[in-house]
Amino acid sequence: MLLAIDAGNTSITAGCLEGGSLLCRAQFSAERRTADELAVLMGQALRMRGVDTAAFEGAVMSCVVPPLLEMLRGAVRLVTGHDPLVIGAGVKTGLNIGIDDPSTLGADLVASAVAALDGRTPPVIIADLSTATTIFVIDGKSRLLGGAIMPGAAVSLDALAGTASLLPSIPFEAPKRCIGTNTNDCMKSGAVFGTASAIDGMIDRFEAELGMETSLVATGYLARRIVPHCLHSLEIDEDLTMKGLALIWERNRRARKK
Repeated sequence: MLLAIDAGNTSITAGCLEGGSLLCRAQFSAERRTADELAVLMGQALRMRGVDTAAFEGAVMSCVVPPLLEMLRGAVRLVTGHDPLVIGAGVKTGLNIGIDDPSTLGADLVASAVAALDGRTPPVIIADLSTATTIFVIDGKSRLLGGAIMPGAAVSLDALAGTASLLPSIPFEAPKRCIGTNTNDCMKSGAVFGTASAIDGMIDRFEAELGMETSLVATGYLARRIVPHCLHSLEIDEDLTMKGLALIWERNRRARKK
């Protein structure tokens, strides 16, 4: 069994995988904690889900929040007894990265791209709807070309309520109609339908630049709330990053055995 950790700006997700399949997941807020505190939270959450933490063969981790990295590494070591493989320079991913500076590519996006290419024929467009909305492109030669980053829909909604004195804080959900007839529904329409329209528009522009249609996949904790309102048909895979982490861990384990 493998422990996979995906640490983002908003939350930390811990997933248990076996044979590439996700058995269970637990989620924590990404606030600053010590390694001991994180280990207690993680261990308790996993045991509540019936996980025997002594059964872990290894651990793998992506982290886009540098201040969290060492605390998480220590927590994973305490919970599993293994030093985690941290996605970064020197790690074998099998991904051909074509952006200007590959070192700036988020580890979570690397993992998602690896998983997207497993069983899908490129070119592929991946939309990650989390704290940020990230849409990136893998071309027909399985090369990650780059993409676009926008403020996440929930972040934008919170920022709007926080900076415009007459606009209220509201739950993140789709209204019944796109044309809102009150302030709350207008804000919901902009957050949900506006983001869906932005994703549709970026897909159209990306495919026009590529000169071909693509496979479309979406992930991230907001995917199920937004993607059903897109005009394009995107496959939703909330476990995409976890699956990619497991694939990368397995590739590196095989490389070490050679």
